[in-house]
Amino acid sequence: MAVSWEEYFRLASQENLSKKTQERNADNCPPVLRLLEKRQELADVDQRLRAQKEVFQTTMAALKLRREQLEQKEQEIQGSFVRFDKFLQDAGARRSCALRRAAEERHQAGSQQAEVLRLRAHLEELQRERARLQSRLQRLEPCARLLGRVLEQLPEFQDVSELVARFDALANTQAAMRLTERQQLRQVEEERARLQRLRDTWRDELLRLRQRRAQLLERLEAARERTLQWESKWVQIQNTAAEKTLLLGRSRMSALNMFQLVCQHQKQPPALDIEDTEGQLEQVKLFMLDLSAMLARLPQPLPPVQGPGQTKAPAP
Repeated sequence: MAVSWEEYFRLASQENLSKKTQERNADNCPPVLRLLEKRQELADVDQRLRAQKEVFQTTMAALKLRREQLEQKEQEIQGSFVRFDKFLQDAGARRSCALRRAAEERHQAGSQQAEVLRLRAHLEELQRERARLQSRLQRLEPCARLLGRVLEQLPEFQDVSELVARFDALANTQAAMRLTERQQLRQVEEERARLQRLRDTWRDELLRLRQRRAQLLERLEAARERTLQWESKWVQIQNTAAEKTLLLGRSRMSALNMFQLVCQHQKQPPALDIEDTEGQLEQVKLFMLDLSAMLARLPQPLPPVQGPGQTKAPAP
């Protein structure tokens, strides 16, 4: 199918070349602006036709490859049907899945076929456009002769191409100035939008900073309250520590007094340091244990005999 289209495009190109050769031989008038433009349009149309031809050939090749892939996949599916006969339980589900995929691929193939038809229709439309441009070129031949007469009345221009170049330069300058104006207007609009975004961003940032400031003030107040609480607790701890220190001093003085009394009773000089409170208490403890043991070894006094009518005196 691709070979027939190549033959068609080759014949169409030869026909166009023969027509151009006949027109060139028939009319030997100097080139003019409209004639050059229309010939350039014809060249563009030919170039688009060649591009469409390449796209069409690429599409046909892809379609052919896709069809081969579809045939290969269909063969694989048929082979899988033979192998899947052993698995009767899940054969139905897998087969339906494979058929669904094949249907989707056939649908895609149909879509590509529709694309091919669309490209053919577009190619025919381009051919009709080419014929229309050729007829328009023939209608503009008098305009080309008119430009030749105008050139004869303007000696500052040597030929039609120079006149056309001057006109094109002026038109291009005007188009460039309009484009520059549009670009400048677009830049102004972009800068305005950027300024508005910056203003919005500044407002959002200011609002965020105000919210942050309020949160920090709340945290500061909470920190102040916690500081007052901890200061109150610290004062309470200091007072408690002072009371404990005073009680400890009194305890140490009492232990020192008892140790000195023990030393006086034993008629021995104090052998411990004044600051050794634990040693002093240990000595007092030993003395009390010795004294308790000594008292335990002493004989107990007998109770007095009571006569008739006497009552036992209560124990003190």
